[in-house]
Amino acid sequence: MNSFGRKLLGGALTGVMLMAAVGCGSSNPLDAASSSQGDSSTITIGSANFAESEILANIYAQALAAKGINTALKPDIGARDVYIAALKDGSIDLVPEYTGNLLQYFDKTSTAQGADAVYAATKKALPSQFAVLDQADAEDSDSINVTREYSEQHHVTSIADLAGISGLKIAAAPEFATRPYGIKGLKQQYGVDATLVPINDGGGATTIKALLDGTVQMANINTTSPSIKTDDLVTLKDPKQMILPQRVVPLIAKSAESDKVSATLNEVQGKLTTKSLMTMNGESVNDRQSASAIAKKWLQEQKLL
Repeated sequence: MNSFGRKLLGGALTGVMLMAAVGCGSSNPLDAASSSQGDSSTITIGSANFAESEILANIYAQALAAKGINTALKPDIGARDVYIAALKDGSIDLVPEYTGNLLQYFDKTSTAQGADAVYAATKKALPSQFAVLDQADAEDSDSINVTREYSEQHHVTSIADLAGISGLKIAAAPEFATRPYGIKGLKQQYGVDATLVPINDGGGATTIKALLDGTVQMANINTTSPSIKTDDLVTLKDPKQMILPQRVVPLIAKSAESDKVSATLNEVQGKLTTKSLMTMNGESVNDRQSASAIAKKWLQEQKLL
């Protein structure tokens, strides 16, 4: 997934051991942490470079710590290519993921559609050393958005309505160039010609600014972003289901799995909802709360702390 807003956490506490509290990220999150390096009893949780992923990583870390499991955080690692590599080389053991994008990362030819079918296909597509735990009801999908003014002027409410409009530019992460629902997908599925304006903030403030000031006509923004409502954006319909369901799911190295870890995280997954993601994202973007504080509050509300 590509998520909505990159949130740079203060401090340089990469890989700090966690029991009851969670630290913040450093400027180089993949630097080896002396407290966890070589300690197979520590679960190291990474996150992508956007706020929602960091919040989920903190939720996982604090929930595990509450069960007496040693944990460490490596937030803000980067895009999917980077944190998958970290999972492969053992720099991290666990990362929050999204089913549809994870499936298309490992199996670009999959034809699965629908949340349950995508989840099942994702499990089959994973490398042998990885596993996913339960998918949550919580979903945060990529979406193509335009301003209300653009939608009304050009009578655009669906991605299909963009076909034939010239000079289209879309703000999105650099990897949008090769994603199945990206530049190629727009052309192949809908006949839409668009030029990518790469902005690597996960659909955050810079992306929103480019859309609002007319630098681009479209923007790839996650559906749980508070900016869609606050900036009165129009999320275009996707009648061909080019963008797959994106349920939240923990991606874990099998070497780090245990009954206790799985049970703890699956309990968390059972309580995550799309509404809760939207609330927590708002607390991050609008209220400037830290990922650690947001996670703690949510876990307490769910009686998981």
